[in-house]
Amino acid sequence: MSNRFYGGLLFLTAVFLVVWSSVFVVNEREQAVVLRFGQIQRVITEPGLYFKLPFGFASADAVQMLPDRLLRSDLADLEVQVSGGARYVVDAFMVYRISDARRFRAGVQGGQLEIAEQRLLTRFNSAIRDTYGRRSFDSALSASRAEMMVEIRDQVRPEASALGITLEDVRISRTDLTAEVSETTYRRMESERLTEAERLRAEGQVSAREIRAAADRESSETLATARRDAVILQGEGEAERNATYANVFGRNTEFFEFYRSMQAYRTSLQSGGPQMVLSPNSEFFRYFKADGQDGAMPSVELPETSAVTPVNPPTPAGATPAVPAEPAEPPAEPTPSPAPSGGSSQAPVPAESSTAAEALSPADGAANAPAVQIQ
Repeated sequence: MSNRFYGGLLFLTAVFLVVWSSVFVVNEREQAVVLRFGQIQRVITEPGLYFKLPFGFASADAVQMLPDRLLRSDLADLEVQVSGGARYVVDAFMVYRISDARRFRAGVQGGQLEIAEQRLLTRFNSAIRDTYGRRSFDSALSASRAEMMVEIRDQVRPEASALGITLEDVRISRTDLTAEVSETTYRRMESERLTEAERLRAEGQVSAREIRAAADRESSETLATARRDAVILQGEGEAERNATYANVFGRNTEFFEFYRSMQAYRTSLQSGGPQMVLSPNSEFFRYFKADGQDGAMPSVELPETSAVTPVNPPTPAGATPAVPAEPAEPPAEPTPSPAPSGGSSQAPVPAESSTAAEALSPADGAANAPAVQIQ
């Protein structure tokens, strides 16, 4: 009984080992390559439970698992040279996947992923250097970087396709200047910015001068127009004033001259101002002179509106009308005193003229009006 039990146990153990060695599982992130005596029998890309010949240690059947997902390989601190001789430090990476497991197994020794990745990185490095070498210094830092990445990807794709790998994308993550180039670049950028600032400042000064010139021109035109209008209005006012004077005083010219002379006397005969030395025979004293031998003032004919007609009182009935008295003899003219030698004598002013001057003077007097000295 015990022998049968142990025999059955051994049989079950052998069956378990056979089944275990002939079953393999493929998950969703992998693909399997089934080999029989070193030759590829089939490629399994769908996840699930699969069978093969047992005891792969005897080279009957072997299963190689390959990744069935996106893979990434990086290049860091890669120093490249552009066409002008300047150098950049570049970081880049590529994203790929194994699309053809048979070709990958046949193109890569032993189907080792590390060997395939190393070959891709070598080609990737060469493509980056070639692309940067055909670009100028500024192109690597401009918007043409996207075009450069497409060009690098197109150069690496044939090599990846020969290995059964599909290159999905290539990206340049960093492009920096080396230490010696950075200082030169910063100085050049500073010079460019200073030049741009000077250009903008010069354009602003030109615009400011143009604005000021336009404002000055407009101000001059406005002032000239205002002065012209002012002169025109002043001339029109003076013309109207003169016309009014001519209309009013033209009715009696003698009265007008007399009125203006009285105004001149009132202004000039006030005390406290500068003195004028005039001759008694000057035309200025025309209305101070005696008219005729009777010593009367020159006759001035008043306008009709201001003339006064004397009215004699009525004579009572039976009375004898009064006879006007004879005019008094004119007073003797004063005898002028002899003039002292070496000097001029001051001519006497008639009493009537002095009285008229006092009557024409203002009551309060002006402190700053000129005084007249007659010689």
